[in-house]
Amino acid sequence: MTLRLRFHSWRYLPPELCFPQAAQCAPRTEERTHHVKSEYHDPSEAFYRAWLASRTPLAGSDAFLPPGAHRPLSAHQIKLAYQIVKLCGYDTFALIWVLHPWRFLLMIIVQLLRGVLPAFKGYSQASIINEFQSFMTSGEYTLSHLLSSILFELIRIGFETVLDSFATANEELVQSSIQFLLEHKQIETRLRLDVPTLADPVVRDLLQESDFFVRSFGSMSSFGLFSMFDITRILTLISELVSHLFILSSLTRSNMSDAVLITCVLASAVPSLFPWLATGRTMFEDLDDPHELRLLAKQEKMRALAYSDALRQEVVFFGLGSWILRGWAQARMALLKAERSQSKQSAEFTSQLLSRVGISDLSAAVQNMLLMLLVKTSPASLGTFTLYRNSVQALFLTIAALIHSLRMAYQAIFLMSAYWAATTVKAHLRPTASQRMNYECSCKGMELQVKNLSYTYPGCIHPVLNGVNLTIRAGETLAIVGYNGSGKSTLAKVLLRIVDFDSGQLLVNRVDIRKYDPDDYHTHCTAVFQDFSKFNASAQENIAVGFIDEKRNRAAIESAIRLGCATQIVYSLPQGLKTKLDVISDEANSFMARDSCVNNSRSFPQHGLSGGEWQRIALSRAFMRAQRPEVELIVFDEATSSLDAHAQNRIFDSIDKVTHSSDGKRTKTVIFITHRLSTARRADKIAMMEHGTITEFGTHEELLRRDGQYAALYRAST
Repeated sequence: MTLRLRFHSWRYLPPELCFPQAAQCAPRTEERTHHVKSEYHDPSEAFYRAWLASRTPLAGSDAFLPPGAHRPLSAHQIKLAYQIVKLCGYDTFALIWVLHPWRFLLMIIVQLLRGVLPAFKGYSQASIINEFQSFMTSGEYTLSHLLSSILFELIRIGFETVLDSFATANEELVQSSIQFLLEHKQIETRLRLDVPTLADPVVRDLLQESDFFVRSFGSMSSFGLFSMFDITRILTLISELVSHLFILSSLTRSNMSDAVLITCVLASAVPSLFPWLATGRTMFEDLDDPHELRLLAKQEKMRALAYSDALRQEVVFFGLGSWILRGWAQARMALLKAERSQSKQSAEFTSQLLSRVGISDLSAAVQNMLLMLLVKTSPASLGTFTLYRNSVQALFLTIAALIHSLRMAYQAIFLMSAYWAATTVKAHLRPTASQRMNYECSCKGMELQVKNLSYTYPGCIHPVLNGVNLTIRAGETLAIVGYNGSGKSTLAKVLLRIVDFDSGQLLVNRVDIRKYDPDDYHTHCTAVFQDFSKFNASAQENIAVGFIDEKRNRAAIESAIRLGCATQIVYSLPQGLKTKLDVISDEANSFMARDSCVNNSRSFPQHGLSGGEWQRIALSRAFMRAQRPEVELIVFDEATSSLDAHAQNRIFDSIDKVTHSSDGKRTKTVIFITHRLSTARRADKIAMMEHGTITEFGTHEELLRRDGQYAALYRAST
């Protein structure tokens, strides 16, 4: 479902609303523009500034409030909340309205009607009590009056039951729809952002508060969250407050004695001293259907893939965003359908009707009978007294609930600003539409030119790459060697467009790499990272993520397995390709606790692998894409470090096979990082790295004749 909203009537936040710290952190054209850079530049900056300004610095500290912290109730924050409502209140309302306009309108009408129903309840019960009082005081009563009062009360109860049943079903449909849309957009936002953007601490805080806003739309909002959807329930409280005030106003003008009024007020305070007793069906039920458990596991599995920092680089590199989003959406929609089906089965009219005759109502009836003696000599009837007392008590409770709801809605406004600011965040590595160029395949491999390139990790002082110069011709094979910490892996990630660089130039086929869209560029590359991801999934899925479009192509997967020398490993597993691989990693297993409820049976066994076996799975994953004709760059970062010499030679034979056409011409450029200098000899060129720069470059024989660090390392290794 696609929703298009029009930005309208944008107003800039006044400068006095933003703290100096917020102004310093606000995105600028020349620095940190990835925070909220957008085609709608002015609105997005207003979103961002509003959200950041609300995170008031703590007293005596330059730190901002932590994500999700309640904003203080101050004049400044109230003014800021008002500005935020003007900025994005319309779009939030439109987002809810456009999905189910008539259902949403019905929901508002029902909420207003619900607020008036307590008044009818009070009048109806007062009428019955008056009939009983008349019988006890005079010994006479009119049967028709009593029956009509009782009939009216039964009709009222039945009407409330039907109304609540309809309102609940309607609210669940509207709420589940808006929650699905918001969560879909939230996951989509995370999946389109790259590693540098997600590494920014301000963006991380922004996304966390945006996530709080999305989660608040759940039927059971956690952590005391209050969604903008729940604001409609404030209408019920306001309507109820007005109806109680009307009742009290009309009763006060009657001839009730002061003693009765005082007794009413005192009696109304007593129930509030005791906890409420509730009856009815519990709101929490354990899932016991295996199909629903599998759907829930898939939903959480896909959500974990979208949110995992450890898996981020491969999710981005292999372009898994669409697959993850589609898998989550399918599981989520199936779960919502199952929940609605269960809701219909459990919503029995009789049980709902009986649940209204609760302990509190019976207790109130007994109390009313005992209070008859108090008002026997009073001009006011017992029904009037009861109505007044209940109205006063309900008034206190309604005011307290309204104040609490307004305070929670006040906090939700700031989370709303985070959500809309997050939707405007642009990936740092993504070029603008005017700068973007499409990658054109040469069918000869990728040509790379690195000129005086430098890069420093965020928060670090010393650069990890410093003045790197390198030229790789199309179709060449380059080996990068060097000491630990010399910047080899970082250089590989820069070449693969996983991270950016601070200065210098990187040309790909003589085009500035910053002009390529990373998603487009990644389709022409494949890689095995040194810290490759281990997915808590089947062996088939772990391999197929290399080219997810072919996840059901058995021939392509088996070919990748052969090239990765993983045939014996995969087919020795208990269930072959379907075997669930066990991952010993807290980050990768962020969903394992929920997933384990499904995988206890013999149908879903889990199997552990050694480091070398996992490495062959990762190699097979890379070969899934390496076989593609559009791939022109292969990067292996210590991809064979856990393999023996024989297996290593077989891997390089596989590389030779996929990098040459049928007539023997080279079609792909290969870069591999290794500590084994005997392996480096297989490359056309070797780059020796020290202290973040390339100190030696040439063929194996040239570097030996130069008698530098490479020659020393080679002699030491042999």
